[in-house]
Amino acid sequence: MKQTHELMVPPRTIMTPGPVEAEPSVLRAMSSTILGQFDPNFTSIMNETMALLRHVLQTDNHWAFPVDGTSRAGIEAMLCSVIEEGDTVLVPCFGRFGYLLTEIAERCGGDVHVMECEWGTVFDPDHIVAKIDEVEPKVIAIVHGDTSTGRMQPLKKIGEACRERGVLLIVDAVATVAGTEVKTDEWMIDGLITGTQKCLSVPPGMAPLTYNDRIEAVLCQRKSIEKGLSTANTVVSNRRIRSNYLDLSQLQDYWSPARLNHHTEATSMLYGLYEGLRLILTEGLNARFKRHKLNEMALVAGLQAMKLKLFGDMSCKLPMVTCVVIPSNVNGEHVRTMLLEEFGIEIASSFGVLHGKIWRIGTMGYSCQKRNVLMTLAALEAVLIRQQAHISKGEAVQAAMDVYKEMEMTNPVGRT
Repeated sequence: MKQTHELMVPPRTIMTPGPVEAEPSVLRAMSSTILGQFDPNFTSIMNETMALLRHVLQTDNHWAFPVDGTSRAGIEAMLCSVIEEGDTVLVPCFGRFGYLLTEIAERCGGDVHVMECEWGTVFDPDHIVAKIDEVEPKVIAIVHGDTSTGRMQPLKKIGEACRERGVLLIVDAVATVAGTEVKTDEWMIDGLITGTQKCLSVPPGMAPLTYNDRIEAVLCQRKSIEKGLSTANTVVSNRRIRSNYLDLSQLQDYWSPARLNHHTEATSMLYGLYEGLRLILTEGLNARFKRHKLNEMALVAGLQAMKLKLFGDMSCKLPMVTCVVIPSNVNGEHVRTMLLEEFGIEIASSFGVLHGKIWRIGTMGYSCQKRNVLMTLAALEAVLIRQQAHISKGEAVQAAMDVYKEMEMTNPVGRT
């Protein structure tokens, strides 16, 4: 075997919609001693992490814990544990990740009804309420903030309508938790999933989620059916939760005092999640939301100073993702490559109908700081000049600095 060399990872400034740069203290926490999963010190960390999650997710739900795996694992755990064969499911799609919910719900055997709107916009909540009354779903699965289009769907009215009609509301809040307001209980969300790799500033590998007693009742019913499978008929056995690893009814036993030996917990990831949540609450949710908004405003001001066009309806813009229309005379991938190779800065392209038409610049979590925004604007301007793009020169960084100066004088937010 050829001798290998020590792993060398190049330094990067990550300005994508995820993953983002991890908090340094999170990485330090992840290098801590490995404990056994039933060591009292480790189970104490599990309990403390659940308590921290409740605060960050703004919920009084008993169940708030991470699923091991990236955010998609959490989404699959929630949907496959709730949706049974033949259940009617409504999925309003305003970007790529709504179609991911659709696919997973279909794989669970759901009778899925899809609503669509133009990418770059979101739904009028009244239209979704009308569709609820039309199809009478058991479940609505919806994305809160879709990073493929950089848009954010208002949820409060939808949650109220679902609760009045006995419909379960399941929300993909992977991109939004800890970056903007997500009020699980106030918005009457029954099940919510997020991910460590975005505004939580923890490496990819866990999907924190929470659910209320309405979803727990579904899980308990399906669990009781599973216990009777030896005598059950085919119709009943089809109601069994299809996944073992992602079975929330078993996972909640693992996270309960019973400590069901379901799987081996990802110990280092849990250390990182604990530290990431601790840092969020130390900064304060409102201060954190203001920091994300401030850096978004500075980035947008710089992009507009270059006379670059922003994509989508600004009234429903996702605060931590800014979508930029690629100038007609510019190769978008050449720009991204030059930013990475010459400056060590990564921005993202997009998907589907938007691939090659927009760049997506993220300002999330630890990556959401003044230094990153100013460096990205300066580097992007330099690259666009090299690409002979038709932009205004020399104003981008100054425009962003003006935003920071004005906001920090009138409304200090601490770390920027």
